[in-house]
Amino acid sequence: METGTSQQKITLAFIDGKSPILDLIYNELIASGIEVLFRSESIKDGLIQLSDLKSIPKVCIIDIDFYDKNILEQLQKLRSKYPSIKLLAHSDIDDEQVGKALLDIGFSNYLILGSDVDNFKKAIDKAVNG
Repeated sequence: METGTSQQKITLAFIDGKSPILDLIYNELIASGIEVLFRSESIKDGLIQLSDLKSIPKVCIIDIDFYDKNILEQLQKLRSKYPSIKLLAHSDIDDEQVGKALLDIGFSNYLILGSDVDNFKKAIDKAVNG
């Protein structure tokens, strides 16, 4: 996937706990030409991997685990440390209040369980190109 007229390659990071649900999406995004810089199992590991990169990804897709009591705190830390990364959330919880809380933190979009690769591509394109 290339961006508009600048033809810059879109780079991604996945923080998803190695979700089998996202495996297909992950593979299809790579096949479409999107470069995945890393895939981690937790936000904590993702922050470590981000700090090791020479250039940060344009977009980070995060499979949100709301059973983790510290999830909002971790997301705010990620957002404050890397404000230029566009954040996309993925979750099995379809709740307007959850979506609003994530948008308030600075997420670009909130994709629910059942979203297909085209939904992800559209969300990535919208996050990168506005």
